[in-house]
Amino acid sequence: MKILLTGFEPFGGDERNPSWEAVEGVANVPAGVTVVKKRLPVVFYRAADELMETIRAERPDAVISVGLAGGRQAVTVERIAVNLADGRIPDNAGQQPCDETLYDAGENAYFATLPIRRIVAAMQAAGIPAAISNSAGLYVCNNVMYAALFLAAAQGLGMRAGFIHLPYLPEQAKDGAPSLSLADDIRALEAAVACTADIISRN
Repeated sequence: MKILLTGFEPFGGDERNPSWEAVEGVANVPAGVTVVKKRLPVVFYRAADELMETIRAERPDAVISVGLAGGRQAVTVERIAVNLADGRIPDNAGQQPCDETLYDAGENAYFATLPIRRIVAAMQAAGIPAAISNSAGLYVCNNVMYAALFLAAAQGLGMRAGFIHLPYLPEQAKDGAPSLSLADDIRALEAAVACTADIISRN
């Protein structure tokens, strides 16, 4: 079984992005599971293109993409991705789309096909604050989540996919903003991998 984990480069003036640091740190995975790791640019469409290229090359059974949502109090597992790009800030290439359709051939939205409730429950059981989120935003994170689900649906891949947002690291948090340690971020992703591998093995 193969699971693709993706994280992002830093953006928005931050020097670090816990999404990629956490992905890099994932090591404790179930026997028989191969984890492929990919760092994506924070650039509309380019990130999605690189993700799709990696999916075609690696043919994973599942994709778990990870991003930063500074200000959130918990690890949030996303329920839905929408067919829209609307940048609150420019991306790392200076692009800032406004009310732009991502893929003309795509549905208005796709639901995550990861076992999101089981993932949240596993994270909480490990003592990690976690919750389901109903909005992946309209920035590059949503673009990447939508792209994986769109590709799976359009090509009948049978691949599960979804997205997880992480809070700031303590070193990034300012003015009392909530944060989570990198060690807890890694444990959260390892729980997500284990839950996803288990549900795939049962089907």
